[in-house]
Amino acid sequence: MKKGKKKKWYKSFSNWLIIIACIILIPILLANIFIIFQSQTDKNKVPDILGYKPFIVLSGSMEGKIHKGDLIITKIVDPTTLKVNDIIAFRDAENTVTTHRIIDIVEDNGETQFITKGDNNTTQDRNLVSLSDVEGIYVTQISGFGAMMNSLAEPTTILALSLMITVIFVIGFVISMNREKKLERKEFLEYKMMKEYQERQKQKEKHDDFDDIFKF
Repeated sequence: MKKGKKKKWYKSFSNWLIIIACIILIPILLANIFIIFQSQTDKNKVPDILGYKPFIVLSGSMEGKIHKGDLIITKIVDPTTLKVNDIIAFRDAENTVTTHRIIDIVEDNGETQFITKGDNNTTQDRNLVSLSDVEGIYVTQISGFGAMMNSLAEPTTILALSLMITVIFVIGFVISMNREKKLERKEFLEYKMMKEYQERQKQKEKHDDFDDIFKF
């Protein structure tokens, strides 16, 4: 008999599940920490990750395209490249971020400005949007995800949840490793018993050969 082959770590489904979960979790955790750090460093600046900014939709002004409770992703762009029909995120007169569509571009005292309107609104926005007010251009959305993110808006809640999930996966990894060690020990004991059996067989054969010679 040969020693049982050790099961490779990459053949374990649970190990791969933990690894994949960590690959997803760790970037999210780092992104959250980065966003929190940015928001604390400059409270007037919307945090971004590699030029992309997430926003939670709090109104239904863009219903039909973007819904209340969605999470939208915008990208920082050169505002001079924007054109009619682009959806942009911008700061309004109350210094809150609004996401509406550009319906016209005008020149006011030599400055380029945008006329914007929510798709679900009957009238255009009251104020013009200057280039410096633009936060980014709409890229995509995750339906309903904004409502969940809004409930986790507190930095301490995000960190606590992320760390809790991390601890769960670490515990799962430790359990998996202990299971592997028990399997290895079992295989070792079986191998040891096999070698002892083989050794006894050899000793018995030698003894039998000696008896045969003595009888002869």
